Amino acid sequence: MKEQVRAQTPAQRTAQRRWSRRPSGSVAVGGRPVVTYSIIGVTVAVFLLQLLTGGAVDQWLAFYAPWLYPSVTGVFEPWRILTGALVHSGFWHIGLNMLALWMIGRSLEPLLGRWRFLTLYVVGALGGSVAVALLAFTTPVVGASGAIFALFGALVVIGRHIGAEVKGIMIVLGINLVIGFLPGFGISWQAHVGGLVAGALLGLIYARTRRASQLGWQIALTVLLVAALIGLLVLAPLIWV
Repeated sequence: MKEQVRAQTPAQRTAQRRWSRRPSGSVAVGGRPVVTYSIIGVTVAVFLLQLLTGGAVDQWLAFYAPWLYPSVTGVFEPWRILTGALVHSGFWHIGLNMLALWMIGRSLEPLLGRWRFLTLYVVGALGGSVAVALLAFTTPVVGASGAIFALFGALVVIGRHIGAEVKGIMIVLGINLVIGFLPGFGISWQAHVGGLVAGALLGLIYARTRRASQLGWQIALTVLLVAALIGLLVLAPLIWV
């Protein structure tokens, strides 16, 4: 633990103090970003399998909204809602996403704790898939961008709540959002927006329920957010079919 503290930057230590500066009984966080490294490892392993199988992994894991609705296609493969975040279209795609995850995760995971960080990443992937289903129903999508944008969204919201400087993060976030709307890049802006919104909402839940005495509320609100996102999936075939 002492090694981890020494490895933190001054900004990270300041954020940790501000996040932890609350009445006794609060939940302790910190430690190495094990979840961040694990997600990177699993994602890279899946990418290597993509290269070795010549596209078979893509067929099994990529997100394609119509395959969530057996009444529409006769196919029901709900795992794709999350597994699409493990599949990438090329070296640049996975490289940039994993670099962003590594950069954000080293600061955000020790701040939130491992389970909250993992939940945030998964909810971000879910939010990205839901947005694609609602806004680009027939478009196959791969990549962890929705989950990455969720981390950005949560980081901005939490940063503002603890009084941290977030202008630089917001500029980077804004630039990446704009790039997603430019033609010719083949980027799913829908996944970006969906992940961003889901991450910002979960970040708000985390920021407002930081005490140990509020853990029940935190869990309940997180479950409610997940249920709301899943509920939105019901609307997709009503819009597109």
